[in-house]
Amino acid sequence: MAEDLSIISVDIPVDEDIDYSELFGVGSVNMSELESRYGVDIKAMPDCIRISGEKEGADLAANTIKAFIALIKEGHSIDETTANYVSDNISSPEGIAEAFDQTVCYTYRGKPVRTKTFGQRKYTEAVAENEIVFAMGPAGTGKTYLAMAMAVAAFKKGDVERIVLVRPAVEAGERLGFLPGDLKEKVDPYLRPLYDALYDIMGMESVARCLERGTIEVAPLAYMRGRTLDNSYIILDEAQNTTPEQMKMFLTRLGFGSKAIVTGDTTQIDLPFKEKSGLVVVQKILKDVKGISFVKLTKTDVVRNPIVQRIIDAYEKYGETNRQ
Repeated sequence: MAEDLSIISVDIPVDEDIDYSELFGVGSVNMSELESRYGVDIKAMPDCIRISGEKEGADLAANTIKAFIALIKEGHSIDETTANYVSDNISSPEGIAEAFDQTVCYTYRGKPVRTKTFGQRKYTEAVAENEIVFAMGPAGTGKTYLAMAMAVAAFKKGDVERIVLVRPAVEAGERLGFLPGDLKEKVDPYLRPLYDALYDIMGMESVARCLERGTIEVAPLAYMRGRTLDNSYIILDEAQNTTPEQMKMFLTRLGFGSKAIVTGDTTQIDLPFKEKSGLVVVQKILKDVKGISFVKLTKTDVVRNPIVQRIIDAYEKYGETNRQ
């Protein structure tokens, strides 16, 4: 029987300081995924990793593993989310590593908050270069968490004097009035995701002190009317649930030495039927204004549990099927 010349072997040297268990993952899940994806066989040899398969698949698998190694050397762990992102976007190992190498800040536990996708890297660069940035994308792309991390970093460096976190209370009005408690207790449920991100980055005690001093403020959007916010880092979350009038009101609160990040997902608008979203309208109005940037994150930027990306895929397929 003639030898199959289409099958090749590629050896990737592995430094002694690379832990095979970290590279391969629990139960070799990372390599099993690559074998399935690229139709190759991967084996750990004493001084290298050997990939056998057709040339195209073997080369893609080799580039992916090289990217894994580069990330491990930079202190990153190769979990399922990271492994899938690298595999989905592999063009060159060096290019992939660049998406992961920006540390935004450190949490109170000393854990680095880093960009994990090209879209997130573009997002943080846009914030550095502009006064107002609109970040749009599906759940799990890190829109709010990265905004919070950048705000905390600027606050700790002394670039701003306070952080102001804002959310629209979509249910404001009659339903809000029926909730028990005082006004703070009524609006807190709408602001809870912002508190959760703050606690994760700064710790509950530090956040409590800053809230008491007023250097961090968490408030519903209605509280912004009539104010001018100087030397502040302002984040408007869930902006798809603002009206065009509310969006204009918020954007005109920006004072000297301030920066604003507006986050939202235009596929999850909870406004009453036929009510226009301020996040949709503002893209047409401010698209050419200097100092303002629009960043669109996609499902490839999802960094939550990988099932979130699969859920987004399923909903997109369902929507496409039902539009036909």
